[in-house]
Amino acid sequence: MSHPETAAPPERFNFARHLMAVNAARADKSALIDDAGTLTYGQLADQIQRFASALAALGLRREDRVLLLMHDCSDWVASFLGALHAGVVPVCVNTLLTAKDYAYMLADSRAQAAIVSGALLPTLQSAMDGGAHEVKQLIVSRGQDLPAGAHDWAQLVAAHAHAAGADTHGDEPAFWLYSSGSTGSPKGTVHTQANLYWTAELYGKGVLNLRETDVVFSAAKLFFAYGLGNALSFPLSVGASVVLMAERPTPQATFKRMVDHQPTVFYGAPTGYGGMLASPDLPARSAVSLRLCSSAGEALPRDIGERWTAHFGCEIIDGIGSTEMLHVFLSNRPGDVRYGTTGKPVPGYEVQLRDEDGSVIDGHNRIGDLYIQGPSAALMYWNNRGKSRDTFQGNWTKSGDKYTRDPDGYYTYAGRNDDMLKVSG
Repeated sequence: MSHPETAAPPERFNFARHLMAVNAARADKSALIDDAGTLTYGQLADQIQRFASALAALGLRREDRVLLLMHDCSDWVASFLGALHAGVVPVCVNTLLTAKDYAYMLADSRAQAAIVSGALLPTLQSAMDGGAHEVKQLIVSRGQDLPAGAHDWAQLVAAHAHAAGADTHGDEPAFWLYSSGSTGSPKGTVHTQANLYWTAELYGKGVLNLRETDVVFSAAKLFFAYGLGNALSFPLSVGASVVLMAERPTPQATFKRMVDHQPTVFYGAPTGYGGMLASPDLPARSAVSLRLCSSAGEALPRDIGERWTAHFGCEIIDGIGSTEMLHVFLSNRPGDVRYGTTGKPVPGYEVQLRDEDGSVIDGHNRIGDLYIQGPSAALMYWNNRGKSRDTFQGNWTKSGDKYTRDPDGYYTYAGRNDDMLKVSG
């Protein structure tokens, strides 16, 4: 189901090419601001096409998987979009995992190459040394003393000319995200080229109302579905500027970017907002330029939202999304925030509450299992038919969350189906 005002992308659709076309007239505008400097939209388009060409030169073919294990920086964005441009499938993974986790993901995805930040290379090498799967090409971003046979990211990009790119289908597998694996092994969640378009249209434009003049900053990293929308697909779809931070989002590190780069939109999680409000270094309202904040990952406590708004004068719109749906599908709206709730369905998505028999609950204030229908649902979990069929049920996706709905149509979180304990979100 599409939002009535949102046109579907054409059948032949490549998200990287789409972004380059959207921003063709913004070549000199700042696209990405990371710890090393600024990349303009023109420079980003150049790097995307060169990286796509480099992947082909290294022997990677369409639909081959490449592991993407990098700290947030402009190289991450150019690598991800360069792979999409080439029709190569980036498998984006959490930077905080163990060598054992990466060995599992390399084997599960059968990644033909790995792109890694220099700081994460020792952990990945340990995974590659101990794993059963052989990675044919290793590309290192911002590293020193590269192992024999490895390629330096910047040198590789500089050495290649532009590639035409792949004529991909909008429904083609484009990238993977591994779900957190709260039950059993992590699940490779397979998303399409068009799914990025849909979340950017329905939530990025439809709810956040992002615009070219915005500067955005996400404490949630790019390897999370939430961060990928926040700091890549949403802002780049409207020509906004993005602040990227490699380090962990401590209150001090976050405040520094808020003051130095003056983002207008900030995305975080409730634990992070709580930590910032408790910090003695909390900046004054006059020191920042926030117009809107977003929260996801866990339910936002009412008092945190109210205290944040009292201090900074801007709302936090709390929402819920999932790796399976790629981004937020149920959310509060700017100007219509009801703290303590997760708001209403994002236009373009339908939600249902169902009882234990699977029947739809029409009444109010009754707890039910949350199901979602919308155009950004993943195709499947890789090599996991049982869990795929349990989660992706025809047009509907089972969230695993329990919710209630009040008479005004606002949804309130009521726990997980598996009642797992999640520490610090």
